[in-house]
Amino acid sequence: MSHVEVGRLTYVLPDGRPLLNDVSFRVGEGVKAALVGPNGAGKTTLMRLIAGDVRPVEGSVASSGGLGVMRQFIGGIRDGRSVHDLLLSVAPDRVRDAARRLEEAELAMMEREDTKTQMRYAQAITDYTDAGGYDIEVLWDTCTIAALGAPYDRVKYREVNTLSGGEQKRLVLEALLRGPDQTLLLDEPDNYLDVPGKLWLEQALRETPKTVLLVSHDRQLLANAADRIVTVESGGVWVHGGGFATYAAARRERNERLDELRRRWDEEHAKLKRLVTMLKQKATYNDGMAPAYHAAQTRLRRFEEEGPPEVAPKDQLISMRLRGGRTGKRAVICERLELSGLMRPFDLEIWYGERVAVLGSNGSGKSHFLRLVAGEDVRHTGVARLGARVVPGHFAQTHARPELRGRTPCEIVMTEHARLKNEAMKALARYELAGAVAERRFETLSGGQQARLQILMLELSGATLLLLDEPTDNLDLASAEALQEGLERFDGTVLAVTHDRWFAASFDRYLVFGADGRVYEAPEPVWDEARVVRER
Repeated sequence: MSHVEVGRLTYVLPDGRPLLNDVSFRVGEGVKAALVGPNGAGKTTLMRLIAGDVRPVEGSVASSGGLGVMRQFIGGIRDGRSVHDLLLSVAPDRVRDAARRLEEAELAMMEREDTKTQMRYAQAITDYTDAGGYDIEVLWDTCTIAALGAPYDRVKYREVNTLSGGEQKRLVLEALLRGPDQTLLLDEPDNYLDVPGKLWLEQALRETPKTVLLVSHDRQLLANAADRIVTVESGGVWVHGGGFATYAAARRERNERLDELRRRWDEEHAKLKRLVTMLKQKATYNDGMAPAYHAAQTRLRRFEEEGPPEVAPKDQLISMRLRGGRTGKRAVICERLELSGLMRPFDLEIWYGERVAVLGSNGSGKSHFLRLVAGEDVRHTGVARLGARVVPGHFAQTHARPELRGRTPCEIVMTEHARLKNEAMKALARYELAGAVAERRFETLSGGQQARLQILMLELSGATLLLLDEPTDNLDLASAEALQEGLERFDGTVLAVTHDRWFAASFDRYLVFGADGRVYEAPEPVWDEARVVRER
């Protein structure tokens, strides 16, 4: 049996702000539930509460079947740590404890080899065996072959920081999905995975009998793999028993129902208050009305003690006013362009108003291409130039903007775009970055908040060519929808690198950076380009 149950959970942030209030829900055996909600609503905190990393103010958490956890930043692995350390960080507690004692005994053996130390070492080996340590190493061999293409013994001492983010995620997912724990908490497991990796994850989630609670912003993955949607918003939680396809309609109907219940409650409350006031006035000159007056008072008091129904969560009102402007007919022209060592020479013309998605595997040169078009110094041969009146605006994938560190969103908008403070705050409010968020340093913002700020800066820059490198990676569902709506209204040209299948479906053209170094156009999105090359 495997399950997760949260009962009447309340959590307050260290600064005293309430985050979660009286939260209850259950994920039953074998269910694949997705945790969704706005950036900052408390999804990761809720996962940490279930994992036992932090303690609630009130309430309880229960799970069964053993708990395997993939945290948002997997394993907290420091520099110098190995593949062995990464795999051990997601192993069952009994294996981790036995491995720690074995490592301590091995170090002691290197310093001295007296009888006591040898006995301690022998006992540590026995304990590690009994805990299932050597059995799980056989499992890890399967995992490293699947994720890294090499057996465990060959890669166990390889430093984790030599692996790509996608390789780290795939390795941990292989270990958890194949491991003994029957209940899994996966916080953004799809981040850094390319589309073939996401397709593998979707299939693995559908096929595993384990109970899974995951956090993801990938709309296609949610549609393909989740059969329950658990929404965290306004400090509470509610569960949609269907999949993602019916989620938007279910949320809209729920909010309409809550609004109607609240309207009726307000009407009844006002009616009772009027009745009490009227009876009070009558009781002042007619003693016979006193019992009715006191009865009405009691009824009103009980009505108010029961409290009003739940208030419908406020929708995120993100308004991205990407304006653009008319440019020459040809927005981007490439002639025999080659980025050194990354691709073969290719020609390309992108016309004003087109939406072009740039697809391909990691490391194929897509981000370098965007940086070159944006005007950065990237080694190349051939020509890449912009058409008349084309003003590029670049959204960086990693949000690595050292010039923004130490500055608040309000300061950034005021200094970068010559806005008065009240104008800056109005613009930030449209991106839900006003209030306390506007006064926080850039590096302390969440990934989604940093992404929204970058998009706002593009809007204010007057760019007529948007160069977007994985813009939806850290955006919550509402922000991603707002970006797509903003791009539909944008009077200009869009060139976007993406692994987001839902996002890519709205584009006109697909430019594929092939695994063989060839750059070509395809009529439909090509996600597993390596397979295309093999089959060609």
